[in-house]
Amino acid sequence: MLIKIFGAAVHGIDAYIVTIEVSTSRGIKFFLVGLPDNAVRESHERIISAFQNNGFKFPSCQTIVNLAPADVRKEGSAYDLPLAIGIMAASGMIHSDILGETLIMGELGLDGVLHPVKGVLPMAVKAREEGFRNMILPIENADEAAVVDGIRIYGATNLRQVAEFLNGEGRLEERHHTEGITEGYSTTGYPDFADVKGQESVKRALEVAAAGSHNVIMVGPPGSGKSMMAKCLPSILPPLTPSESLETTKIHSVAGLIRPDSPLVTERPFRSPHHTISRTALVGGGANAQPGEISMAHNGILYLDEIAEFQHHVLEVLRGPLEERNIHISRIKYNVEYPASFMLVASMNPCPCGYYTHPTHPCNCRPDAIARYLNRISGPLMDRFDLQIEIAPLDFGEMSRTAPGEPSASIRERVVCARKRQEERFRNVPGIYCNAQMTSRLMRQFAEPDRNGLEMLRRAIDSLHLSARAYDRILRVARTIADLEGTENIQGHHIAEAIGYRALDRADWGK
Repeated sequence: MLIKIFGAAVHGIDAYIVTIEVSTSRGIKFFLVGLPDNAVRESHERIISAFQNNGFKFPSCQTIVNLAPADVRKEGSAYDLPLAIGIMAASGMIHSDILGETLIMGELGLDGVLHPVKGVLPMAVKAREEGFRNMILPIENADEAAVVDGIRIYGATNLRQVAEFLNGEGRLEERHHTEGITEGYSTTGYPDFADVKGQESVKRALEVAAAGSHNVIMVGPPGSGKSMMAKCLPSILPPLTPSESLETTKIHSVAGLIRPDSPLVTERPFRSPHHTISRTALVGGGANAQPGEISMAHNGILYLDEIAEFQHHVLEVLRGPLEERNIHISRIKYNVEYPASFMLVASMNPCPCGYYTHPTHPCNCRPDAIARYLNRISGPLMDRFDLQIEIAPLDFGEMSRTAPGEPSASIRERVVCARKRQEERFRNVPGIYCNAQMTSRLMRQFAEPDRNGLEMLRRAIDSLHLSARAYDRILRVARTIADLEGTENIQGHHIAEAIGYRALDRADWGK
């Protein structure tokens, strides 16, 4: 008897349908074909044990299972449940009319209990696109898949429940995500700028960065508030759009980071890896393809604290994703592409001891040691920071001030208004949503300064010996400053402020 059961596999952050064909005939052998990996092959033993512990008898006949498409490698334990259901249906233990319109995934324990699997959100999206009407999953994954409208999601706790449901002898709980995928915002867990004392010029720079999604690096001595302000930055970013929320959730689903109590990502990610992170962990990949930190930060912030302590070869892999806004990983076993559109926020000390620019604390570092420390970040990577901010330590008056600063909610209102102007400006330009993404052609169209601003920019280029990339960065930032001000034309004071955010390009920096 031949039975077809349908599952899914994830490639990148998208899924494709896997057809599980089960054929039973005279004989005693069990064959599993279709490029299964070791985890899939081991499903045979888990299924036998699950059958025995749930009162089912494994068929004593020759069973051939094919996973199609047969030329694509199948990985992981998520095929346990559809394989078990296919064997039961082929041997006559299950009689159901809905198998052809139902996608089934789940890992089996030896006792038949279902364990959660990764990537069910892209699977649910694909199932809906392919016209499936039902999806059966472990109960822990059901809410995550229920984010997708147009398909019935059923959660089960064990193999017996699924078998009884398909035979019409029992019920499975249908899950619904009542909130849907709507635009919203949550700042739970993020500090508020109202709690940051002083540093008004730095707060202004971070407001500009948030308004245009610009990369920013902060340089200052220990205790000047770099990390605190970086952690406040998500609280002033605009809310995730429905499409951004879904795409971000898909990435976290593939990585297995979706919590049952929070099936939809509603706040922009903030990822802060330790400086000992490997290149693979940062960009993604591994033995089995997984998104890295730059993809986990998609539509949010990647914060590199003490960036000079990161390994040089790790930092250099950021250059491509920062420009392309995606990462293509090519290995012998697979080729996958992950989205990687993020704000890069970094902080660092000005020297090994940290006090090179401190007004009162002496620096004990030799000039050559300071130069080597700063050169840990290559020129091309430094050029990719639109804003380079020097942070001075707080004086006693600022530290002792009790009045709160401007709250993040007020700053966010201005940021959202500036982003809306950019959305309107680029509404007919596919793939461009903010000023940081402008190409040279778009800058000629939307970021041309007036005569005064152009002359000011020429003098800055000559005196600071800026690269062509830095020239573009200044214009993009000036465009954002004008958007915050609500003016269409870039004026001289916009250019002047943007040039002021190139602190590390000054010849007298740190002197």
